[in-house]
Amino acid sequence: MPWNLNNDRPIYLQIMERIQKDIVSGVYPPGSRIPSVRELALEAAVNPNTMQKALSELERCGLVYSLRTSGRFITEDESLLKQTRMQLASGHIRDFFHHMEQLGFTHEEILEFIKETEGGGK
Repeated sequence: MPWNLNNDRPIYLQIMERIQKDIVSGVYPPGSRIPSVRELALEAAVNPNTMQKALSELERCGLVYSLRTSGRFITEDESLLKQTRMQLASGHIRDFFHHMEQLGFTHEEILEFIKETEGGGK
């Protein structure tokens, strides 16, 4: 899947978000090894230093850990993975509500619209 990075926000933050999404969605399962900095930088078409910064931040957050000679791995801490997943989902929901409010919808109208749309998809 293309990385779709843009210049409106720091690239390393966008990389972090992409890797977080890949982690919580199972692209990188708990305990699995992730590609090297150079491999990921090549795939994302970014400078390896930028990728290193993003991965270092993910390590600081605890989602990723390093084994000195073996590379980086995804945490197996299920509670941290669940918390990260919920944080990402909450951000998407907040963005969704913000965009709907910009279209003039009230919270009640948004919730009704979701119910109608969800019910129509069954």
